[in-house]
Amino acid sequence: MGKFLDRIKTPDDIKKLNISELNSLCIEIRSFLVDSVSKTGGHLASNLGVVELTVAILSVFDMDTDKIVFDVGHQSYVYKMLTGRMDKFNTLRKFNGLSGFPKRCESKYDFFNTGHSSTSISAALGLARARDLNGTNENILALFGDGALTGGMMYEAMNDAGHSKTPLILILNDNNMSIAKNVGSVARHLQKLRLSPAYFKSKEATERFLDKVPHLGAPVSNGLRKAKRTMRKLVNPTSMFDDLGFTYLGPVDGHNIEALISCLEYAKAQKKPVIIHALTKKGKGYFHAENNPEKFHGIAPFDKISGMTGAHIKTYSDCFGESLLSLARDNEKIVAITGAMPSGTGLIKFSKMYKDRFFDVGIAEQHGVTMAAGLAAGGYIPVIPLYSSFLQRAYDQTLHDVCLQNLHVVFPIDRAGIVGADGETHQGVYDISYLCHMPNMTLLSPSSFEELNQMLDFAINRHSGPVAIRYPRGSTQLDTENVEFEFGKAQLIKQGSDISIIATGRMANTAMAVSKKLDQNGINAEVMLLPTIKPLDSASIIATALKTKRVITIEDNVKIGGMGQMIADVYAEHNVLCSLKIYAFPDMPITHGTVAELDKLYGIDENTIFNEVTNAKSKT
Repeated sequence: MGKFLDRIKTPDDIKKLNISELNSLCIEIRSFLVDSVSKTGGHLASNLGVVELTVAILSVFDMDTDKIVFDVGHQSYVYKMLTGRMDKFNTLRKFNGLSGFPKRCESKYDFFNTGHSSTSISAALGLARARDLNGTNENILALFGDGALTGGMMYEAMNDAGHSKTPLILILNDNNMSIAKNVGSVARHLQKLRLSPAYFKSKEATERFLDKVPHLGAPVSNGLRKAKRTMRKLVNPTSMFDDLGFTYLGPVDGHNIEALISCLEYAKAQKKPVIIHALTKKGKGYFHAENNPEKFHGIAPFDKISGMTGAHIKTYSDCFGESLLSLARDNEKIVAITGAMPSGTGLIKFSKMYKDRFFDVGIAEQHGVTMAAGLAAGGYIPVIPLYSSFLQRAYDQTLHDVCLQNLHVVFPIDRAGIVGADGETHQGVYDISYLCHMPNMTLLSPSSFEELNQMLDFAINRHSGPVAIRYPRGSTQLDTENVEFEFGKAQLIKQGSDISIIATGRMANTAMAVSKKLDQNGINAEVMLLPTIKPLDSASIIATALKTKRVITIEDNVKIGGMGQMIADVYAEHNVLCSLKIYAFPDMPITHGTVAELDKLYGIDENTIFNEVTNAKSKT
């Protein structure tokens, strides 16, 4: 691995290295990261950008007593390497392997589970207040990117933390990026701070001078401190962080180990709310990641020499983007909103072709959804594609601002169901449950690209009120002829007499595979798909149950509040006598692994379902 990297077994080993050795360690870390992530895939660019910052933090702080919270956590790879997990990096994001995010169950050095943006200061303040209540004195840190500052929760936390005066160290990793380029007035404010002259060294020298001359007396000392603050405002205008109650330190070069250590030591000694503004480069040290940090933010396995991944396969995100672009040509009322993910949700072409109808609100899903409600109230048709796990951050806004007013907002829900390697914080297995109980909400679920095209056209041009379309990550499509989408109607795609299989979305393939195996074993299975999950086609659902007397449902959502339980309610309300088995995800965090591995683990794969159905049949 490397001369110095081999010597790091615990965080304390870093403290034994001098500045020159630490710089060499950083070179070795970057080489290891590129080599490892090229094989496993993962979040590369963000980790390359925090190498020196992470090394400096572990040089100054003692993680056996001190605590750090990572915002999002996709930039925690270096930290994981240096806290005893380097030998597990070949399992990164693999089933039963190392998580791509901090996990308390994985290491004593992971102090808070993360995966979503803008949560770190709140969590760190909670840890700091627990420390104060316990009467201990450990240092509490929060490390977050500038993209996190587009989320309103950060300001709620900073307002509280700055007012509280409790010791807390915030580290702003400013690389001018979240996933895409940052937008908004906060980004402009940080740009001004980046361009202002440094005054940190003069501030530190003044503090040392004042500490050495106590005989000056309080009045003189206080006067000099006020003069220092006045000088600072002239040299470096007051930042919003000062106004929120923090001592602002920076900007500091986030790739200069010596400067970072000096700044961190100073912050550590303050015993009050401090924010360090570190300037870094996303993708630092790897040519391809520096030139294309968005591509290398989260990337599949790649060739480390060329930076190339495998051939791109069209996905549901691509299909959505193309379809929306086509619809927008004929309907000038269509507007699109993204939460800092124009590329990930398929909106890049739309953003370029319809600049005045495209709005990037940053990592601010709550604001984005309520703004969509305002646009709808103003006569436009807002389309706001969000990952399923990110839409849940705007639950209240969806319910309160959109659904209760029955406003025509279209929610394409990307990454619905299992997403795989990103694990429990990103699995989109809750949206059926949290959307279907909202009044006025309609929920659709395509089984093919063509069906997604038809649903989007329906949702925009022929529907009124809130409507969501959930579709999976990737390109899994139904292995049968396309079936025409008809709103509110179930699709009977295979007749049968012994058992009914009801499925939706990507689980259509599983339903068909189970049906084929059952047919080969003398069990004639009927297959029904529900492209419309809400409202349910109760008549068709009842008819198939009365026909076969035995029903199983398959969905990539949690069982509680899901499609299967909705169907069970229909049968109960109409006194339908049949056996019913619901195949869905259990009431527990869903771990990371491939989609196939997770389907098998939680018992919703074709073999498990086939075996259970045939075993139950043999007992009757």
